[in-house]
Amino acid sequence: MTDWPNSGGVGPRPVPNRAVPTTGPGNDPGGGYGYGGHASYDSGYNTGQVYAGSGYAGGGPGEPAAPGHGGARPAPDWGRRFKTGLVTLLVVLLVWSVGTYFWADSKLRREVDLSTVMDRPEKGEGTTYLIVGSDSREGLSDEDRKKLRTGSAEGKRTDSMIILHVGPEGNTMISLPRDSWVTIPEFKGSESGKTFPSPGARKLNAAYSMDGATLLVRTVEYNTGLHIDHYAEIGFGGFASIVDALGGVEMDIPRDIKDKNSGADFKKGRQTLDGAQALAFVRNRYEAGSDLERTKNQQKFLSALANQAATPSTIINPFRLYPTLGAGLDTLIVDEDMGLFDLASMFWAMKGVSGGEGTSMNMPIAGSAPQGSLKWDMTRVKQLVGQLKNGEKVTVRAD
Repeated sequence: MTDWPNSGGVGPRPVPNRAVPTTGPGNDPGGGYGYGGHASYDSGYNTGQVYAGSGYAGGGPGEPAAPGHGGARPAPDWGRRFKTGLVTLLVVLLVWSVGTYFWADSKLRREVDLSTVMDRPEKGEGTTYLIVGSDSREGLSDEDRKKLRTGSAEGKRTDSMIILHVGPEGNTMISLPRDSWVTIPEFKGSESGKTFPSPGARKLNAAYSMDGATLLVRTVEYNTGLHIDHYAEIGFGGFASIVDALGGVEMDIPRDIKDKNSGADFKKGRQTLDGAQALAFVRNRYEAGSDLERTKNQQKFLSALANQAATPSTIINPFRLYPTLGAGLDTLIVDEDMGLFDLASMFWAMKGVSGGEGTSMNMPIAGSAPQGSLKWDMTRVKQLVGQLKNGEKVTVRAD
């Protein structure tokens, strides 16, 4: 072992064949590197490396720390994270909305071909819907029929008929009493395509019984002069299911009502009606005293139903939206040209009427007619129809 000066005989080994610079930073004046100017001495110490604990801190003074090895973490880019989250949320909402639209659109029962209706009036301002409640028991079990007190009659008849006009000067709901005495005109059979002569004057609901929705539209157009743009019909079961899917509909019952025929049994005051109770309320006829009183109750309830169905708590809540849409669309029969946007417009218009942004009325009546029916006041009917077709504010009032 070689002894080195001032080392006491102990020191690092020389490193053979290692070139050591004789000039540059850290060299002594004699040109040697290390102790005493001995160029061949290597102390093993490098000023470019610092060891601290178990981590490598990086370069020397003034040099940046090596990333990921004990240096300070960069500050989070919150603006970028917010934008990314917002875009993700919008994409999810878009996909959900589009999926819901196509799902709901596929469930609409477009079964009424209005193109087969003869001699149609010219279209006026706005959009006119004919909304029909039928006594169809389609899809109801014996237990359902007993619960809803629908009876067991086969086939279906119109239980309520409402014209809804959406116009530039406001929305108007006009109930057509089922006992209205009208002329059923010449018509083309919905299935046979054959032309049948006019059977003469009948109660309005007879038109539906004779040839369904298209003859009903034909009869309403013939007797009013209004062009019906869209048709919507729902049966007993669908009506009750929609109410139940919404969790009931709140109504202010004007008086105590008890009717064994419809099953209505209510105390006066504000209360929430379930599907069976709601159906009993709108069907109540004998206790109401007249068909006109019943149509007023139907309008009140349909407006309340639309008002509740069109609230954000239903529209943006999938746990209420999907059951409500499923319950309604499965049994809702519409014309072939009716889309979801038309259906939404119809409900929003009904909601507007219930909120005081329109007119709710019965067709003007002049008195009684044969078979206990009701005769329309044709002078006021023509005035009313003229205002609707011309987009004017409705000033006609019914008794």
